[in-house]
Amino acid sequence: MGFMQKIQVLFSNHSETRDKHTDEFLRSHYYKTTNKKAIEAVKNVIEGLDGFHITSISEERGEMSVSVKKGKKAFLVITIISVRPFETAIDFAVTTESALVPIDFGFSRKLIIQLYEKLDKVLPFVGTREGK
Repeated sequence: MGFMQKIQVLFSNHSETRDKHTDEFLRSHYYKTTNKKAIEAVKNVIEGLDGFHITSISEERGEMSVSVKKGKKAFLVITIISVRPFETAIDFAVTTESALVPIDFGFSRKLIIQLYEKLDKVLPFVGTREGK
């Protein structure tokens, strides 16, 4: 990640993951599991975090909405997609809520990294698209 990208991360209120992200920590994670087990694992991780509240789950669409009330307030959308039998991708989009300044100083990026670290411990991590 270059200098300008680091500045952009600090002065943004949104971070999201994707397959070919320039930030290696924000690349989609793939797990050797079914869609249903991945949704259950994500749900258990989120429910175990203080200040996180699941607002909706759509198993058919593979989406989960979460509001974060502790620390910085944020809205989190988690997408869980089965790419082939027993391989599932999990992506995050985090937007922090701020009435005064639309800057989160990297909070949304750090939150994604922390969530991936927790999921990597409970699901068999296959890799990222770039590093598979």
